[in-house]
Amino acid sequence: MIELTLPDMTCGHCVKSVTGTVQKLDANAQVQCDLATHTVRIETTRSAEAVRQALADEGYPAR
Repeated sequence: MIELTLPDMTCGHCVKSVTGTVQKLDANAQVQCDLATHTVRIETTRSAEAVRQALADEGYPAR
């Protein structure tokens, strides 16, 4: 399980973008977003670094 804080994830559109970005890397990934805390939990077979980089490339750098 990968858990990241994404300060720029602030709305429903952001959640869709984050989820879509992760699922482009791994179609079977499970993504749980919490807007109140700006956290995302990801269950995936991809590396944490690959996920962090993909999210940063989409405008959601992890803190």
